[in-house]
Amino acid sequence: MKIGEVAKQTGLSVKSIRYYHDIGLVHAERNEAGYRVYRTRDIESLKFVHQCRDLGFSLEDCKLLLGLRGNESRNAEDVKQLTSSHLAYVEQQIVKLQNLRTQLQQMVTQCQGGKQPHCAIIDSLNLELKSTS
Repeated sequence: MKIGEVAKQTGLSVKSIRYYHDIGLVHAERNEAGYRVYRTRDIESLKFVHQCRDLGFSLEDCKLLLGLRGNESRNAEDVKQLTSSHLAYVEQQIVKLQNLRTQLQQMVTQCQGGKQPHCAIIDSLNLELKSTS
């Protein structure tokens, strides 16, 4: 199957598929003309990677998960550890985003808006600059 069809079936862009191939995440055969030809197992691997990426796994994690997926003697604990580590990272990011939201809400609340030149948001950002210098 050619790369355009693979993109349609997997929901990935052609550029992403080529990149995944170039970094060794998937391995498509090349035909006599040099074009990549994707088989069913390659498409399934790409769909798996797409699902992993949608869940926020890094490309390195995707590579590990693909390896574990294809290993019939895998240890489920390895998969659980990898996923637990990713979950901890996601939870940290959620806390950071919640703090960011609180800060932005405070800035918006403090700013009176309008056509006046004074802006509490700019003042607040300037204070942040001074405190980090």
